[in-house]
Amino acid sequence: MSIAVLSIVLLILLFGFLGAGLWVAFSLLGVGIAAMALFSDAPLGLVMATTIWGHSNSWALAALPLFIWMGEILFRSKLSEDMFAGLSPWMNRLPGQLLHVNIFACGIFAAVSGSSAATAATIGKMSIPELSRRGYPERMVIGTLAGSATLGLLIPPSIILIVYGVATEQSIARLFIAGILPGLLLVALFVGYVAIWAAMNRHKLPVEDFKATFRGKLHGSRRLLPVILLIGGVIGSIYTGIASPTDAAAVGVVLALVLSWASGTLTRKTFVDGLMGATVTSCMIAFILAGASFLTVAMGFTGIPRILAEAIGSLGLSTVTLLAALTVFFVILGCFLDGISVVVLTASVIMPMVLQAGIDPLWFGIFLVIVVEMSQITPPVGFNLFVLQSLTGRDILTVARAALPFFFLMIVALVLIMVFPVIVTYLPDRM
Repeated sequence: MSIAVLSIVLLILLFGFLGAGLWVAFSLLGVGIAAMALFSDAPLGLVMATTIWGHSNSWALAALPLFIWMGEILFRSKLSEDMFAGLSPWMNRLPGQLLHVNIFACGIFAAVSGSSAATAATIGKMSIPELSRRGYPERMVIGTLAGSATLGLLIPPSIILIVYGVATEQSIARLFIAGILPGLLLVALFVGYVAIWAAMNRHKLPVEDFKATFRGKLHGSRRLLPVILLIGGVIGSIYTGIASPTDAAAVGVVLALVLSWASGTLTRKTFVDGLMGATVTSCMIAFILAGASFLTVAMGFTGIPRILAEAIGSLGLSTVTLLAALTVFFVILGCFLDGISVVVLTASVIMPMVLQAGIDPLWFGIFLVIVVEMSQITPPVGFNLFVLQSLTGRDILTVARAALPFFFLMIVALVLIMVFPVIVTYLPDRM
């Protein structure tokens, strides 16, 4: 069977499972089982067991439930209300008002978690109920979250940048520094889009009664202090080398519990409810990760990622055309695989053609991460879409439509770093 027919068969099977309402994790496992059983002689049961256990038994993944628990604690305390109350006075003259809170909050939390899923889950737990209560359009609330949460892949510390650095023998520290300006560029693009949309759709936004003096704004911002302490504690523990991201996540949980206790909202009920909420969300994400890990290995056995990469390399394309082809290639792969798997599966094949084309591997790492960010909000297996689907109860297509404008903004960011590569290389060159 040709690789094209094989790809189409597996794609139809995946859509069939998802369309039938099968759980995402079971759908991914089902496609992986079909690929292994029909197109490989490898021992199916052994590969499935070792793959799922190997990917689940990861210390780095321990940060995910911890950060989600921190979000659950904040969700059940007054801290989320305090954050909005502190930011609201500063947003009154900015078109879009509190929709920008999603963007800035995701940008800040991205510098803590390094995970887009954790960012979407934590910020979503805080912002979706609050913005919905205030009457903001659900589509923009979901869209700003879906797009901004992907910043967790780019703004350091980033797990996927570590994987890329190891796979391609690049300096992880330089990769972290290289991700700062592109991350800020994406934040600026998101803020600009929301401001323009709000200016053109004033009738869809609630009327926020903000009439505070500068002194009043400063006074209101005192309510941001607990959030600043929490984020500062987590970021500080990472950047000072006191703790790894996983250890810092534990620090974040402890600080969240302390601040919740100080605000008088920590009770036995809120503690248990927060813990159970984090358990349910974490199990959902972990189950999807398990299915995705097995599908990734199954795809490796079929040879689809390797053959597609080699096909692109054989076309003899110019640098711009090569990058455009790789963008399409990675987005398509990202529709079915998680970002880390895309990097691991294709790095050994893609990097030789990248180096041959004279492309800076440091620059290409940031380029690749932005493309993987795009795939995080691309159905059918855009991971951020599933996280927000679980938080909102909306179907996957509704969430994907809300995220579509931010997908195109990421394309704009790709074009900008292609035209102005100094956006990526300026800070690393001055380390």
